[in-house]
Amino acid sequence: MNERPAGSGQSGQSGLGPRGSLVMSLTLTLLLGMLSLLVMFPAAEHLRSLKGGERADATLHTSGSCMIGQCRVEFEADGRTVVADLPTGSGGGKQSVGAAVTVRYQADDPQVVAREEDVGGGGAALFAWMSAGAALLFLMLSAVAAVFLVWQRRKAAAGEGVAG
Repeated sequence: MNERPAGSGQSGQSGLGPRGSLVMSLTLTLLLGMLSLLVMFPAAEHLRSLKGGERADATLHTSGSCMIGQCRVEFEADGRTVVADLPTGSGGGKQSVGAAVTVRYQADDPQVVAREEDVGGGGAALFAWMSAGAALLFLMLSAVAAVFLVWQRRKAAAGEGVAG
């Protein structure tokens, strides 16, 4: 009377199952690994490349989420006012517009700029290592799920499967 069809996900078990868990873990491994390798490590290297750049006192022109590159600074370079975007991975997002910051910029292109506090790699380096660690965690979870799938198939093949 009140029966539910098989596979409706209402049996009290988790909805994914071992195969779904394996696919999800591998997908998260791939996404976090790509974020780390293709976005955050290059952003950290870019910040480090400005370590020897020209130094200037600046003001925060536009605030926002500096970690994703939505902050701008205004400073003087070679006698002219420059308004430049801070790169992805920058810190300082909690500062308000008009806050004083020290920046480093490329002498031949003042639009390439970073906060002096970030030229060691900034939040990008930390986030790169955190996402790489999370990718390894999901890779290990994928391995566990794969071993469980193999064990479950062998158990079913040996006739010790769960009776329905």
